[in-house]
Amino acid sequence: MARCENAASCWKTILSDVIKNRGLLPVIEKFARENIQPAEVVFGTSGWRGEIGTDFTFNAVRIVTSAIIEQFRNSDPAFMTALGVSDFDEIKKRGIIVGHDNRFLGPEFAKEVIGLLQKEGIKTWYAGEAPTPAFSVAIVMLHAACAMNLTPSHNPANYAGFKFNPSDGGPAGPEITAPIARAANRMMRESLSLNSADPGDIAKTDLTNLYIQFIHERKTLDIERIEAFVRNSDCIVCVDNVHGATRGCVERILGKNVKIRYLRTENDFLFGGIAPEPSEKNMHGVDKALKDSAAEFKLGVIMDPDGDRIRHSDGIMQIPMNYFGAMALHFLHVHKGIQGIVAKSAGTSNFVNAIAEKLGIRVRETKVGFKNFRPYMTGTSEERAIVAFEESDGISAFNHTLEKDALFGFLLAIEMMAVTGKNLSGYLKDLMDEFGYFYPDRSGISVDPSLVGDPLRQRLSGITKRYKPGTVIPMGSQKRTVKDVITVDGTKLVFDDGSWLMIRPSGTEPKVRFYIEARTEKGKKAIFEAAEKMTREAIG
Repeated sequence: MARCENAASCWKTILSDVIKNRGLLPVIEKFARENIQPAEVVFGTSGWRGEIGTDFTFNAVRIVTSAIIEQFRNSDPAFMTALGVSDFDEIKKRGIIVGHDNRFLGPEFAKEVIGLLQKEGIKTWYAGEAPTPAFSVAIVMLHAACAMNLTPSHNPANYAGFKFNPSDGGPAGPEITAPIARAANRMMRESLSLNSADPGDIAKTDLTNLYIQFIHERKTLDIERIEAFVRNSDCIVCVDNVHGATRGCVERILGKNVKIRYLRTENDFLFGGIAPEPSEKNMHGVDKALKDSAAEFKLGVIMDPDGDRIRHSDGIMQIPMNYFGAMALHFLHVHKGIQGIVAKSAGTSNFVNAIAEKLGIRVRETKVGFKNFRPYMTGTSEERAIVAFEESDGISAFNHTLEKDALFGFLLAIEMMAVTGKNLSGYLKDLMDEFGYFYPDRSGISVDPSLVGDPLRQRLSGITKRYKPGTVIPMGSQKRTVKDVITVDGTKLVFDDGSWLMIRPSGTEPKVRFYIEARTEKGKKAIFEAAEKMTREAIG
């Protein structure tokens, strides 16, 4: 067996040869239990994440949990308002849901959290392995104060994470995560070594059962129609769980059916050596199963380990969220009569804008991060989102969860097929023929290592000053006029033909990210070149 000086080198050895080095996992666990070195706690767009044994250790988890408890005790009005409770006593009574995805040491990390909460007299529910949207639903169904989910979402196998959801079930905003991070980092600087607290006997709470009750009660989805379609039509449905927490959920929602095939349902902390994200290349198994089938209707999906991201296919083409979210708006509004607005992140395709404009639906664009959709998921009827989605594979909809939900995206796709009588690519072609063709993509460049965070943002702000509505820009062999400038998240320039580019700095790395959309496949290259030229000019 290979020898490792630290957890990082151990993970490097494991990931370079997944099968050969699985025996190093106990070594990683030893580092995770014994390493008490301080780690920086940063809550990003969806929780705190770190490498297991290096940053994400048992002591670090205890410190973050203790920092959360400290905020509970402080009962700061702004924190409590954001959490949706009045004081610490209400938190104790309403309780907290704790669980994890399929990651290495997930149950052990969760028990550390539960032990510390119970020591404070806080009621707890143990979810075991469960997908993120089920935590969001369970908070509402159990009237819990919040949930703590030990997951890094779609990060590689060497990562673990800590998601926090307040009493409305949505992702925690900075009003909650910023004071938690400050307290945790203060404790880290003090080099605290905290002891475990015994959680005693822990009974599991069935979050999938709560999720099933929830979708039947909310009626955004017609579960009976979905079940009947799978039961009675000539179809094949293929679900790739990527060894994650959605395993078994679909079977419990729709029942056992030989037409539904499941891929990668085994226990595998290392995900077979892949980054377990719902990417184009990770859908090879799904696409093969669909192409090998002679069924009339075909649907395949891949969900990430914590079940909050999804990608679709029908064997003819893959449908990324840039397209599926727009299809969801059209379907929910035209076929199901749901009224409201559409919420999307600024880097998401304008295909949905074209549909919304013709249907008379207002569009609200936000910063990256599903938490930014909260005002539109809970707003008045006129400002309530029919659908909310982002290009990074997350979606939710009217009267559903405030968290992005892969299971919802899967079930909605089946209902689309049942109602339209078409596979997803056929429905998409109909919509593009009516509303226009759009070709989104993304890329980026690395910049000087000294340019991270505010220094990079300041340099890039010059793009907004230079390129205003009416500015004419060379775009390959053509010229485009800037029609609109959107600065909600970086700088987005929308051109007169409906194409656009968005330049957004990374908050943690010396990188600039480009999100673009052309009106033809060939047009993407020229827009990427323009984005890079603007960026180079701005940063010098």
